[in-house]
Amino acid sequence: MKREWPLDTALSFDPYYGEPDRDGDAGYEILPDGKVFVRVKALSASRIVIDRFGTEFPLERVSDEMWEGTLDLGRGFLYFFLKIDGADVLSPAFPIGYGCCRPMNFFDVPVPGEDWDALGGIPHGSVTRHVFFSEVTGKHEVCLVYLPPSFNWRKKYPVLYLQHGYGENETGWVFQGHAARIADRLLYEGRMEEMLLVMGNGMVRIEGAEENRQLQSSLFPKVLLSDLIPFIEATYPVKTDKWSRAMAGLSMGSYQTSLVTLANPSLFGYAGLFSGFLRAPWGEEDTSRLSLLEKPGDFAESFRVFYRAMGTEDHFFGSFAADDAFLEGKQLPIVRKTFPGGHDWGVWRRCLYDFLPLLFKE
Repeated sequence: MKREWPLDTALSFDPYYGEPDRDGDAGYEILPDGKVFVRVKALSASRIVIDRFGTEFPLERVSDEMWEGTLDLGRGFLYFFLKIDGADVLSPAFPIGYGCCRPMNFFDVPVPGEDWDALGGIPHGSVTRHVFFSEVTGKHEVCLVYLPPSFNWRKKYPVLYLQHGYGENETGWVFQGHAARIADRLLYEGRMEEMLLVMGNGMVRIEGAEENRQLQSSLFPKVLLSDLIPFIEATYPVKTDKWSRAMAGLSMGSYQTSLVTLANPSLFGYAGLFSGFLRAPWGEEDTSRLSLLEKPGDFAESFRVFYRAMGTEDHFFGSFAADDAFLEGKQLPIVRKTFPGGHDWGVWRRCLYDFLPLLFKE
């Protein structure tokens, strides 16, 4: 069975192809028409399905122990739950990423015409994992840093702080979002400025504190400002003026971007909200940062690019439309885009590909 494993896609970097005398030919193949052939070994199972967040794709038993199916799951990055007799099973025969607050199997089905993150034929940058101590959380946190292929310690670079969504971590933009691949391609084509991409864990929490959505989304901005930015600026040769500092994020990360950039316009000159919460859809207590949106002149002087984007089939599109209505008539220079797709990595990859060329232009 043929399987494609791009080296920067799965958290399980070396694919497990199975041992024929033990596992049989379990695994998957992405077919030319975009369907996925799946083969699962499960002794004594009575029902096996691929569950795409409530939409089930049953497999058929082909022997006492093997199950198969040729499934039309859609295109792009596709998380799924493998359910064997109703139980969630993480299979080593499929790629493994991190989402929904847990390791997840996925397929990454190519999208026609979107080969701008292809690995071949271009120079590649590097991604480094750092551990740093946070005075905010009282413990060590983790970030990933992308450096461009021609990185030179004698030069100084601007920085984009790039955040994931709820239930993910700092690995998301590299392994699911293809951020390094996209940046490599745009740099090779001369379409973006050289920069560092810094990806932190937005799900930070204080040890012993009650874990909830509000705490997680509001705590990371403090970690970013107090701990992560100083760590990056002490570790790498980066520019430290506001016109050399940007922030962007998807879903929860977009709301964190709104929290940080609107409240600190002296620190950030660029902002990107992907699937894109200017205001929290669950309600929020402190909206003082939004006062900047009532001052078109001050806002225009504060940001060279303020970017909002959403997938046209996103189940949060109502929040995006509500923010549209909130902004109507304010005469603010905000870039507003939509892309085909839902609340998923296919849209967020498109957002990043569109956003990066806008940054750090004079």
